[in-house]
Amino acid sequence: MVKKLIQNALLLLLWLPLAVIAQQHKHQSTLATGAAFAPDGSVVVVGVDTGKLFIQRRMANGEWSERRLLDISDDSVATNGDNRPKIAFGPSSEVVISYTRPLEKPYTGEIRMLRSADGGQNFSLPFTVHQDRQIITHRFDAIQFDARGDLYTFWIDKRDAEQARQAAKDKPSAYDGAAIYYNIASDGGRIVSEDRKLADYSCECCRISLIAEPVEGVAALWRHVFAGSVRDHAFARVSRTQASALVRASHDDWVIRACPHHGPGVARAAEGGYHAVWFGDRKGQQRVRYGRLNAEGRAIGTVLELPDAHAEHPDIVSSGQRVVIAWRSFDGTNTQISAWISEDDGRHFTLRRLQASTLDNDYPRLIERSGKIALVWRTEREIHVTYF
Repeated sequence: MVKKLIQNALLLLLWLPLAVIAQQHKHQSTLATGAAFAPDGSVVVVGVDTGKLFIQRRMANGEWSERRLLDISDDSVATNGDNRPKIAFGPSSEVVISYTRPLEKPYTGEIRMLRSADGGQNFSLPFTVHQDRQIITHRFDAIQFDARGDLYTFWIDKRDAEQARQAAKDKPSAYDGAAIYYNIASDGGRIVSEDRKLADYSCECCRISLIAEPVEGVAALWRHVFAGSVRDHAFARVSRTQASALVRASHDDWVIRACPHHGPGVARAAEGGYHAVWFGDRKGQQRVRYGRLNAEGRAIGTVLELPDAHAEHPDIVSSGQRVVIAWRSFDGTNTQISAWISEDDGRHFTLRRLQASTLDNDYPRLIERSGKIALVWRTEREIHVTYF
């Protein structure tokens, strides 16, 4: 009896941090929305409304176009946690929209995509991006066009974990978490490479952050499961011909055998390397933190905590010396959207309070194109756009 009570107490201690995260997630619903700047400078969003996928454009005068429903057949769209539909514009007239379609078993899914060759006037029917068709986890997609116009699609994949589980039979599998897979599409997204594995042992339900490299390829930041169930972050660069070895990018040393549902963000630093934001537990302090990474993705310099103890789900973009970090915080009644803005490549930041609401709402998303930066935040009543 005493042994059972001790076991229950240990389980409670293990899950207490996630209880806090679950409370932070209480406002996340079908409002999960993706956004991007179109080549003409307008803001375009994709989201779900009454189960239907829509696209909508914010005009130059600040008015929104009518929502246009997209044909996704009988697909449903995952909008829980870090899942959301995404949109990306290529260098010519290519536009792609991606989302995760849940399958019949819990925690399984497929990465689906719609493609347009005419700037978004017409879209293809949805197709599955990856070659693997097992009913397992293919979820939490991320998309990014690189400087060459190649489209990179990343996702979290459990084919290796499933193989390890089957090999172990009745014994516990030694495979922690999931894996990061990706493929590359050229010719406007028409010619797709084979599925490629970037890393074993990723966290299972945290979003992947991607940015384009200056010449070709992308840089990726994701929550990783390091030895001993340490859930910090890993970084790697990927091009058409090679992928770098992953390096550890954060050092909170958060030991937890569960997924925090709380992915990172990465942006390019003007003076070389990268800016990064992430959520983690360091010595019992669960906070959103900001740090710098060198050209290889290794942590350098001083790590800063955001000036908001309740900050969650941060995002980050940069343009030259300007760096913008945005986040959401919830005090039990009111949701506040805030931004931390630097004009000197992250040396100094200024806090700016933005919108607040008691309505159901999404996480804030930052977008950038050709020096323009905007924050997109959707509540159950409207979509807010703030320019920086």
